[in-house]
Amino acid sequence: MVMVGGEQSTSMELDQCFQMMMMNMEGVSIKEWKDIPVELLMRILSLVDDRNVIAASGVCCGWRDAISLGLTRLRLSWCNNNMNNLVLSLAPKIVKLQTLILRQDKPQLEDNAVEAIANHCHELQELDLSKSLRLTDRTLYALAHGCPNLTKLNLSGCTSFSDKGIAYLTRSCRNLKVLNLCGCVNAVSDYTLEAIGNNCNQMQSLNLGWCEKISDDGVMSLAYGCPDLRTLDLCGCVLITDESVVALADWCVHLRSLGLYYCRNITDRAMYSLAQSGVKNKPGQWKSSAKKNKYDEEGLRSLNISQCTALTPSAVQAVCDTFPALHTCSGRHSLVMSGCLNLTSVHCACILQAHRSVPHSAH
Repeated sequence: MVMVGGEQSTSMELDQCFQMMMMNMEGVSIKEWKDIPVELLMRILSLVDDRNVIAASGVCCGWRDAISLGLTRLRLSWCNNNMNNLVLSLAPKIVKLQTLILRQDKPQLEDNAVEAIANHCHELQELDLSKSLRLTDRTLYALAHGCPNLTKLNLSGCTSFSDKGIAYLTRSCRNLKVLNLCGCVNAVSDYTLEAIGNNCNQMQSLNLGWCEKISDDGVMSLAYGCPDLRTLDLCGCVLITDESVVALADWCVHLRSLGLYYCRNITDRAMYSLAQSGVKNKPGQWKSSAKKNKYDEEGLRSLNISQCTALTPSAVQAVCDTFPALHTCSGRHSLVMSGCLNLTSVHCACILQAHRSVPHSAH
């Protein structure tokens, strides 16, 4: 039996749900677990953790079938041992799954488990395989064939993939909007970014942190092919120069977050290109579009230029002045400049306004 714990309000809500279901079931009595209506069962399972959901699937055939058809989200990161075997046994039973979290603290997953997922979970849209050090390109080929509807994929820390494998994946998974490749040092090259730009035009968030092989050519291909890009992390991509930022400023007018930590080839030219793009795009792009929220209208709202020691205060201040959502004030650091001792004079509008409002004593 699945034990449902929690506050009294949760129990009362479940009781009310049960009573309502029973009111609509005249002449039907519940004598065994298999007699519980599917709607009530799924409501119960929505109140318990994923371990109990898995346990519930073994109560009886009726529960197993109901969970197979009704379960759309599953998180197995709590499994510290035998995750691979668990996934192999569960995959045929969770065919309607849309979100699967398999993040690991220690490597457990192997290619055959992901192949089982790809063979059975064809409606999968979000998948987290981060820190899966044992996975190879076999996993990417399987996902390409079995899960073409993926929109969000986390492969951070997966060091055994190749750039050819990622490129192959993008040709089938063209609906990808969020992709995390942070630390995938062997999987990310200019060839990879060219493939993403050619195949994944809906991409909105891409993490390329510490992928040291990429250069301006790759980032420019990405900028041209993914104009809807909102978030891009290039931290530790030491080969890129101003050319990359200029391309992003020109082509990715929706860019809201940019990480350039330790990109020491970045100079003032990159900052001025961002500032100019803000001025150029603001009247036509933000004001003419349907109102969403103030941050969408203000453009860039997160910028990390830590350790970019070639930048000068005037260039960075120009960016800060152009985008009011960039903050240097305490508690709202969205313009991060750690390690740039020459930029201590750069301040956001909040600090400048606060300084002006402080009454000056008469001399």
